Amino acid sequence: MFTRLDHLIVAVKDLEEAENNYKKLFGISPVWKGAHKDLGTSNSLFNFENTYFELLSASGNGAGADLVNHYLAQSGEGLIGMVFATEDINSASDSLVEKGFLVEEPSSGQGINNSDQQTRNWKNLFLPPELTRGIFSFVIEHLDENLPQSKALNASSPHKLDHVVINTNDADGFIKIYKDAFNIRLALDKIIEHWNKRMLFFRLNKTTIEVIEQKDDLPSNDQMWGLAWDVKDIEKAHKRLTTEGIEVTPVQKGIKEKTLVATIKSHNHNVPTLLIQHLD
Repeated sequence: MFTRLDHLIVAVKDLEEAENNYKKLFGISPVWKGAHKDLGTSNSLFNFENTYFELLSASGNGAGADLVNHYLAQSGEGLIGMVFATEDINSASDSLVEKGFLVEEPSSGQGINNSDQQTRNWKNLFLPPELTRGIFSFVIEHLDENLPQSKALNASSPHKLDHVVINTNDADGFIKIYKDAFNIRLALDKIIEHWNKRMLFFRLNKTTIEVIEQKDDLPSNDQMWGLAWDVKDIEKAHKRLTTEGIEVTPVQKGIKEKTLVATIKSHNHNVPTLLIQHLD
């Protein structure tokens, strides 16, 4: 049903400031800077091999601006959503209806690039609350060509998303949605002893959705927590980041064998951010 994790959404107060910070953090420039006029939002898009990263701010009036302002008032800047790509949005909608979920009809969307007034068109399928459980999530079918790849990607820049981390208080319910309703492959379900927590790994187009359960007595709820970006040379990445004035922890061995990691501590607009290099 879903072909990939299409993009991640980060709500920010000042789009220009956030864009400048992430240009330093990623070592690349956005490939698209545009607006959703009907929604009252503006965005900057950074493109990678397996997903793209959207900075989103309120710039007018509309449902999108209301959403961004709601998240900013509730939690401040940070990760608010993830979007799944499909090649047939009507089929995806029918599949969810067949499984007993009430979904609205797909709607049309359009973005306009500020630099050349180029447009991008797509169809959206917004998901009901019982499938999102606190995460802003929807399905998208792109009707135009893919975003251009950044020409500046090098060994010191992230080249793809390694994994996204989600906290949940209901792992069984999460499985029912992501495995049973969304047909995303569940690759791991185990108790991590030194944390005494249950962890799930879902795999979708070379990207991992890592889920950590923290049980409580509240209604089922999921929250996006952080991102891990794959770099080809973490020492070069570390040097570039410190030169840019970004606070980053020393490079060390990761929990996973044959990995090196470093954590970015500044310029991330409340998005916990890890760099990881796979050595095999």
